[in-house]
Amino acid sequence: MSQFFYVHPDNPQGRLMKQAAAIIQQGGVIVYPTDSGYALGCHIGDKKALERICNIRNIDKDHNFTLVCRDLSELSEYTRVDNSAYRLLKANTPGPYTFIFKGSKEVPKRLLNPKRKTIGIRVPDNAIVQALLAELQEPIMSTTLIMPGEERAEYDPEHIRDILEHQVDLIINGGHLGEHPTTVIDFSDDAVNVIRVGEGDPSPFE
Repeated sequence: MSQFFYVHPDNPQGRLMKQAAAIIQQGGVIVYPTDSGYALGCHIGDKKALERICNIRNIDKDHNFTLVCRDLSELSEYTRVDNSAYRLLKANTPGPYTFIFKGSKEVPKRLLNPKRKTIGIRVPDNAIVQALLAELQEPIMSTTLIMPGEERAEYDPEHIRDILEHQVDLIINGGHLGEHPTTVIDFSDDAVNVIRVGEGDPSPFE
């Protein structure tokens, strides 16, 4: 049975963030809030935890996974970013965007899109995940919590508890979030492409 943390959305309790980071580092799968809804996350290098996430969502290895980062300082380690792209990202993060880049050699192959060798990058504007990332000191491997057969992300942590308390190690209750899908920007080719328009203003990238 999973642990269930009630975390203040504006002032996350440091004790709980330390415990959450330890659960990730020990191979756990967590549900946590972002600025675009609830997500499933695990340690970037943990193959078994990733397989558990794939089973929960009923997705395969071709799925586009995302590295959720505290800020842009980790970008160069995991992606290939030129100066113009970096300036665009710096002006628009943190915020409701997912950026797609070619992955570097530091990204485990199982996290990359197998055909395009790309990885998604997010810098969310959410106090809880920012506090968790500060404690963890590295990105979280992540995917939006959309259950099989559903089209929308889960937003009610009590409902998430009902359906997943035996499948994950921790659920962080950050309140009801609603669904706020990110705007997806693809930097993996020579041109910058807006793949999906969501909460983030696409105009800086057009």
